[in-house]
Amino acid sequence: MNQTTQMHQISGWLTDYEQYFSPFFSDGLLGSASDFGLLEFTIMGRKRSDRTLDYLRSHNLQLDIGGAGHAYDLVVTCTDLIVPKHIRLKKIVLVQEGMTEPETVLFHLARNFQWIPRWIAGTSTTGLSDAYEKFCVASEGYRELFIRKGVNPEKIEVTSIPNFDNCEQYLKNEFPHRDYVLVCTSDNRETFIYENRRKNIEKYLEMAGEHQLIFKLHPNENVERATKEIERYAPESLVFSEGKTEEMIANSRMLIAQFSSTIFVGSALNKIVHCGLDPDVLKALTPVQNKMAAKKIADVCRTVIDG
Repeated sequence: MNQTTQMHQISGWLTDYEQYFSPFFSDGLLGSASDFGLLEFTIMGRKRSDRTLDYLRSHNLQLDIGGAGHAYDLVVTCTDLIVPKHIRLKKIVLVQEGMTEPETVLFHLARNFQWIPRWIAGTSTTGLSDAYEKFCVASEGYRELFIRKGVNPEKIEVTSIPNFDNCEQYLKNEFPHRDYVLVCTSDNRETFIYENRRKNIEKYLEMAGEHQLIFKLHPNENVERATKEIERYAPESLVFSEGKTEEMIANSRMLIAQFSSTIFVGSALNKIVHCGLDPDVLKALTPVQNKMAAKKIADVCRTVIDG
């Protein structure tokens, strides 16, 4: 939904063009795997696709599922980990979705050996396809990071990104709790990455000290399992599987998260953020708070179309 809502906001500044929308898709082997329901832990899973379609239909947006129904002048997307063949033939503007994952050995393999698919290294390889005309990124810090990874600097535009360019708006909210320690959990286990949740919960309790501990579960996480674990190892904690995470962050005194885009909100609002990144690095990466990211990206889109 983060990708979907960002695309929708950008489209609002391009209403003089005919527009169509699609949930994320792939061709080839991954496309077949998605059709058979084998990719439910990814954005090509049916659960996320259905949620996207519900959103698009509720806003009366035109659909072209799979993006093959028209001769498009431009494709705007939040990921280039997979670029279907028929999309490669079009002009593409890539928009950074949010936080990128850390560089593991898989990143270096995918960057140095073209036969290794980029998606195997997750979002750490964002931008490495070079299949796009322009790449709109969150901040100067990210521009420098992507250049270091090997992205062509001439293709990068620092525009900020729509869902994270105005974090102060979340300070006015009706979430009833205040001055607590918020933990935004990950979906590591759903994506086959090991996590010792009991050990982490015990660590979070220690970090919270005398303050209330609140858990906001990742949308892709097994809610029943996660809730039972928290009730067992941190029974005084509050657990939420729904609700606006950004508002919960705004009311917190400290945010604990892993490699999640939620840390941008905490950083922009000057919260204490524990996420595994050096505070100076996090500040450099935090999206520019210009409140105009969608328009700036739309302006880039117009330049690409006219070019």
